[in-house]
Amino acid sequence: MKRFALLVLVFISAFTSCSLDEDTVSVRTETMAIESVDMPDHFVQGESYEILITYNRPSNCYLFYDFFYQITGNERVIAVIDTVYVDSVCVEESVSATVSLNFKATGTETYLFKFYQGVDESGEDLYYLVEVPVINSRPVSK
Repeated sequence: MKRFALLVLVFISAFTSCSLDEDTVSVRTETMAIESVDMPDHFVQGESYEILITYNRPSNCYLFYDFFYQITGNERVIAVIDTVYVDSVCVEESVSATVSLNFKATGTETYLFKFYQGVDESGEDLYYLVEVPVINSRPVSK
């Protein structure tokens, strides 16, 4: 998870550099807790899938930026990264947002997805775990 923190720090540094120009918009990035995911029951090896990920934006100053995506064998750690417009006039209202992640099943073994859901009281990262098996071909419908 140290890589995760380093990546977030790099994003924050990149978007909060100093400027003397008054027209510059101040932005930062923030890792968002994932509320739910829509995934298939299984993958067919070699095929691509759209994974729908839903999370809450606390205001209209939050916009989807990218995914944090870490691969370790057949394990995938996924988090949503939003751009936050700091100096803007914001409407503080939680809004549900759904973004899609394209995934191609290249392996033959079950994938373990770990979707970031925030931190607990002790500061430990929380994840929603989803295991998706891979089959060699589509089942034949009768």
